[in-house]
Amino acid sequence: MAEGDALSTHIFGVQLGGFMVESLQEVSGLTVEEDVVEIFQVTSTGKPIIRKQPGAQKGGEVTITRGMDQSVEFTNWLKETLEKGAVAAARQNITIEVKDTEGNTVRRMTLVNGWASKWEGPSLKAGESGPATEKVTLTFEEIKVE
Repeated sequence: MAEGDALSTHIFGVQLGGFMVESLQEVSGLTVEEDVVEIFQVTSTGKPIIRKQPGAQKGGEVTITRGMDQSVEFTNWLKETLEKGAVAAARQNITIEVKDTEGNTVRRMTLVNGWASKWEGPSLKAGESGPATEKVTLTFEEIKVE
């Protein structure tokens, strides 16, 4: 990749625990946010000042859109949370990798202790020939950007 070239957003992968998630179409909602702590003080001359500093990092949510397929591992992982309510067993670190045109990982985001909090099935309509996709919202406690 030449200096100054932007990454293509269509070359990416998602790893859930020990396996790669197949049939990916989109990953959205990747954000890092932290609280802002405001400190109100008074100077020695009595002038009020406000200082701001970073506080605790917030968890978040990310949505994965993927083609519906026979992915046994991904489907079983969804069932742990959504059907069994076994959040403790379903917590996984999820790694999202953005790759260059040669397949080398350029940026890696790890979602710590992620679990599926929402599943949305495909829109079904007679006469339509679009792909059947599912959307899974993953809730996580912390994000690490490398």
